[in-house]
Amino acid sequence: MAKEVKVLGAWPSPFVMRPRIALSLKSVDHEFIEETMQPKSELLLKSNPVYKKIPVLIHNDKPVCESLIIVQYIDEAFSSGPSILPSDPYDRAIQRFWAAYIDEKWFPSLQGVGKAQTEEAKAAALEQLKETTSLLEDAFEKCSKGKPFFSGDNIGYLDIALGSYLGWVRVTEKMNNTVLLSQEKTPNLLAWAERFCADDAVKDYMPETEKLMEFAKIIMARYKAAAASS
Repeated sequence: MAKEVKVLGAWPSPFVMRPRIALSLKSVDHEFIEETMQPKSELLLKSNPVYKKIPVLIHNDKPVCESLIIVQYIDEAFSSGPSILPSDPYDRAIQRFWAAYIDEKWFPSLQGVGKAQTEEAKAAALEQLKETTSLLEDAFEKCSKGKPFFSGDNIGYLDIALGSYLGWVRVTEKMNNTVLLSQEKTPNLLAWAERFCADDAVKDYMPETEKLMEFAKIIMARYKAAAASS
């Protein structure tokens, strides 16, 4: 089975974590091919000629691109393990809505903190991030219906969408001496994050905070250099 399923990606990428967790939930072995992006490999350019981005899932030599589309594909292609998307059409639509919100609104807020070049800009970015996170606290209450995960009793689509960023949340907290998930403001998300990271399907793919922080410093140096030259 491992030869049939490959994931092309890089260890620090939250987007690459998504298909790996989904495959883990489905008990599907896969080969992980590390992509350096310097330069981009022939396999990546051939597999994703449109965006030229990771991750790419290669299943029986057929490539599937874009992390959340890959997760949906894994759910449909492999009948083993629990369903990742809810069976109810309305619940499924709600989870897709919030997953899009996470990628289009919440994650840019998280990135904004790292990209901020002044203390004022950083404070504004942190404020925006806390606002978007409080909306996710509300979403958790509605989606989970009192259960441990966004998807109920088990990790599902929306858990994967947000949970893949938790390593970067920890790095942002440490590097900016702030708390994003707190008992006071986001008690549900805080408890959920602990459950998610400790889950057997997740823990092997969650990057170590210190290692990720070293990588973040390299990225931030690039942002600084780009800001200085423009």
